[in-house]
Amino acid sequence: MITGLDHAVVLVRDIEAGVAGYQTLLGCAPVWRAQSDGAATAIFVLNNTSLELMAPAGEGEAADRVRAALEKQGEGLASLAFEVGDIEKAHHRLTRLGLGPEAISDGASTNIASGRTLTWKRTRASAESTHGIRLFFLQRGERLARSPEIAPAPVDALDHLVIATPDPERTAALYGARLGLDMKLDRTIEALGTRFLFFRTGGLVFEVIHRLKDGRSDGPDKIYGVSWRVADVAATRSRLEKAGLEVSELREGRKPGTQVFTVRTGTFGVPTIVIQQDRREA
Repeated sequence: MITGLDHAVVLVRDIEAGVAGYQTLLGCAPVWRAQSDGAATAIFVLNNTSLELMAPAGEGEAADRVRAALEKQGEGLASLAFEVGDIEKAHHRLTRLGLGPEAISDGASTNIASGRTLTWKRTRASAESTHGIRLFFLQRGERLARSPEIAPAPVDALDHLVIATPDPERTAALYGARLGLDMKLDRTIEALGTRFLFFRTGGLVFEVIHRLKDGRSDGPDKIYGVSWRVADVAATRSRLEKAGLEVSELREGRKPGTQVFTVRTGTFGVPTIVIQQDRREA
């Protein structure tokens, strides 16, 4: 049913500030800018997924929803959209699995600069069934091209996206058994006081984390943060530091052969690390 992560949505208060910030972070430019119903969007396309920035820009129903979400949770990751090959079959399966999908709807977006229009069909699972995370399922009419690089040592792809959960068994059942993502790892690291579950789809990993000290509860899950994959982590760190972002020192990642650093500013509320995988596995 699911072929990958089509995009993740980050809410920002000002679209121009968001675009400028993520151009710096990613080292590439958005390939799509649009505005409709009082909401402005910008899309950055990487090798395995896209990042969509969304901000209020005027009046309208979409603007009201974005402002309400910003008031409630602030800037940061807001929703995920999975790519599916057949929206009708996906809707049928989501219904059979008790995920309460909305009726399939048509969507369209017109590029401000070119006037070109993109179309898609989508549905959304009920937030109750997805433990509070807004999950969309989307079939596009066409794909956008990769974002053009505008700086050296750009981000290549999304390495993994992190979901924090108070109940790892519940979340494993959702992403593994129900949505069919490929479960690769279930490991508890006592020294970190954390249980980690890894699911793979479309060339990236969903990392589910559970803090052991908090115990299990029926509270909501949360889209926590991201790890961006690069070819030369030292060069990317140097570029971001020169651009004025606060970054940590390089360190060894948890996975043998990886190097990472944390980006502490300029992410608009998204906990962010940058990672270089072992070249033998790239």
